[in-house]
Amino acid sequence: MKKSVSSPVGFYTMGVACLFLAVFFLTVIFGARTYRSIVTGQTENNETRALLSYLTTCMKANDTEGAVEVYEEDGVTVLSIADGDSGYGLRIYQYQGDLLEEYGKLGEALYPGAAQVIGETAVFRVEKVAENTCAVTTDEGRVLFHARCGETTEAAADE
Repeated sequence: MKKSVSSPVGFYTMGVACLFLAVFFLTVIFGARTYRSIVTGQTENNETRALLSYLTTCMKANDTEGAVEVYEEDGVTVLSIADGDSGYGLRIYQYQGDLLEEYGKLGEALYPGAAQVIGETAVFRVEKVAENTCAVTTDEGRVLFHARCGETTEAAADE
């Protein structure tokens, strides 16, 4: 009868192969976690920029004389952007932690139930910082808008 003799080189080779396999799996797991973290950060950054960019785009799209107005209604700051001379336009305001956009006849009462949610924010301030320039501040930051075609007006709330 012949005995099988195991060589220490075979065990060494199997050990090195298992070590490489373990390192490979750890590298894949580490890479997946890193990728997930990067994607989460990028998504949060995009959401942050999207809200401020949307506000800037709305204001620039309707940059005509007297189109942008800031006023208060029932203690709520409203950014009103007229849509030409039609008497209709966007009214953007913060209500119960959400930034809302409502399109309708300007000068009518606000209807938060019918408004479209733009994003979540606990802070919404619109202030005139210079002639034809206003600043919009939300949780995500602050953006400046300069009206090129006309003046931004601030009106008192209609009672």
